[in-house]
Amino acid sequence: MAPNKLIIDTDPGIDDALALLLALSAKEEEAEVKLISCVNGNIPVRQALENAVSMFHIIDRELEWRRKNNLPEGFEALKKCKPVLAVGADGPFLTEDTVIADYFHGVDGLGNVHSSHPHLNPTEAWEHAFHAPWATEDGAAATQGKAAEDFDKHYHLFTPSKDPSYKEILRVLRDNEPNTITIVALGPLTNLALAAREDPETFVKAKEIAIMGGAIDWPGNVTAVAEFNVFADPFASAVVYAFTSPDPTSTFPPKAAELGFRPPSTSERIKVKLFPLDVTTRHRLSRGLFNSKTTDLVAKGSPLAEWLSPMVGHTLALMDNTSTVHKGDDKTSMSLHDPLTAWYAVTATNPAWKVSEKSPMDLRIETLGQWAKGACVYDRRTRQMIEEESETDGVDKAEKAAKKGSDHGNWLNPKKGNRINVITGTPGEDIFAGELLDRILA
Repeated sequence: MAPNKLIIDTDPGIDDALALLLALSAKEEEAEVKLISCVNGNIPVRQALENAVSMFHIIDRELEWRRKNNLPEGFEALKKCKPVLAVGADGPFLTEDTVIADYFHGVDGLGNVHSSHPHLNPTEAWEHAFHAPWATEDGAAATQGKAAEDFDKHYHLFTPSKDPSYKEILRVLRDNEPNTITIVALGPLTNLALAAREDPETFVKAKEIAIMGGAIDWPGNVTAVAEFNVFADPFASAVVYAFTSPDPTSTFPPKAAELGFRPPSTSERIKVKLFPLDVTTRHRLSRGLFNSKTTDLVAKGSPLAEWLSPMVGHTLALMDNTSTVHKGDDKTSMSLHDPLTAWYAVTATNPAWKVSEKSPMDLRIETLGQWAKGACVYDRRTRQMIEEESETDGVDKAEKAAKKGSDHGNWLNPKKGNRINVITGTPGEDIFAGELLDRILA
C-alpha cells in the first residue's frame, strides 16, 4: 500500500505538536510527510517555527536515547522521508486583526516548556536558514557564516526552506502527480488561501484537505459560536471552502473579490474533510493515561517524554481550573483536536472513518459578524431545493420567483453553495489517546 503523501500546515501549539509527532512516527507504509508549513495562529509565526525546530531537536535526542538503550527507534515515516520545513504568513489573510491563543497554550505555545525546561531547547542558530518575514536584512546577514556551516550537522531531520510556505505548498503539488497529496490543516487557513490566490489551478490538484476547524452543532471555543482556527482567519476559511463549490462565486467572500482575488476558472474543485469541534472534542487524553505512559520513561531519561510532560501538564492544569467534575484527579482530560485530524491522515483507508449523513454540506463561514465572526453557517430550514428553470419547462415563473425571493444567499439552489464533508465517525473515541501515545513513545 502506497503511503499517504502529506503537507501539514500548522501553528504548533500543544496539540499541534502531538499531531506532528503522530504523523512523523507513522509506519513507513502509512505516511510520507513532504512539507511542514508554519502559520500564525496559536502563537506568532516566528514562535511557531521555533516550536517546530525544537520538536525536531527533541526527536533527534530521543532517537539517540533509544539507540543507546537498545529500544525500537520508531519514527519510520520521518526516517524514510525528510520533510521540508517552511515558515508562512505572519498575520491573517486580507485583514490585520491578528488573534493568538497564548492564554491557552502558554507564551511559547508549548506550555512554557522553553522557560521551564531550558536544557531541552536547541542551542544552535537556526533562523538564518529560513524565509523569515520578521527579520531585517541586516539581522539576517548577521546570522550567516559559521552558523550556516553548522546547520546541517545539528538539524539533519528536516530541510529548511528560504521560500514562504504558500510557495512550498504549490511546489509540492506541482512536483507530484495530481490527486496524490493530502493537505492536513491544523491552524488558520492563511497559507492555503495564499496558495489558492497565487495559483488556483495548481491548488485544486490536491487529493483532499483534512481541516481541523469549525463548530457546527457544538459551542465555539473562542466565542459562543466560533472555533479558534476559523475565528483567527475567517476570510481564509471562506476562500478555501469556496473552492469546493460548483460555483465558487456563490460563497466567495466579497472582500476578497474587492481586492482582486477571483475564484478559479478551472472546473476542478478541492475536496475537504472537516474535523470540527463536534467530533474532536470527544476524543480526549486523561491525566491518568498520560502519566501511566510517561512517568517511567521520564525517570529513565526519555527526552521526548520529558518534553511532553510539562506541555500536556499545562493543558490539564487549565482543565482543572475550568472543570466542574474533575479537579486535579486522574480523570481530568484534554481534547485531542489536531491529533485526531492527523490520525485520519495516516489511517484514511480505515473504513471506520465516516462522514455525516448530511455530507457534503453547504457549510459557509461568517466573515464579518459582530457576534458571529468565524461561525459555521448552514441552512437549518426544512425546505426543498429550487431547481433552475429552462425556457421550456412550463414552470410558473411567478411562483418560482416568489420562492427565490425568500432565499437570499442561494441556499436552495443545488448549483450554488459549498460542498464540505464533515467527519462524524472515527475508529474509536475510547482507543485513540492510547494509540496516540503508543505510536509516539513506543
